[in-house]
Amino acid sequence: MSTRKNISSGAKWEDIIGYSRAVRVGNIIEVSGTTAMKEGVLQGQGDIYVQTKTCIQIIQAALEQAGASIDDVVRTRMYVTDISLWEEVGRAHGEFFSTIKPATSMIEVAALIDADILIEIEATAVVS
Repeated sequence: MSTRKNISSGAKWEDIIGYSRAVRVGNIIEVSGTTAMKEGVLQGQGDIYVQTKTCIQIIQAALEQAGASIDDVVRTRMYVTDISLWEEVGRAHGEFFSTIKPATSMIEVAALIDADILIEIEATAVVS
């Protein structure tokens, strides 16, 4: 039986909603939907490029806490509120993933939890 390790960001919402920033079971790590919020402050207000980079940096930190790295990512899922900004999102995503090229999705959604949040990203990593 694989051991489960929950990774916490310390956000008050984790207990209220009942989720973890990331969960590792065996060699698989799932990172929850991640926005550009750092200590309750949105990074990159109105700038989807900055928000995307910040999301991935937060994901990277969670992966490191779980004993993995960004190079272990096999899948990302990007939820954007304006698909016309896909090139900015793609440029930021590519800065982290251009060499490992995980499977990915970019999906336009009507809204995220806060109107100022332009993107939310999930990631799956497999540690070999």
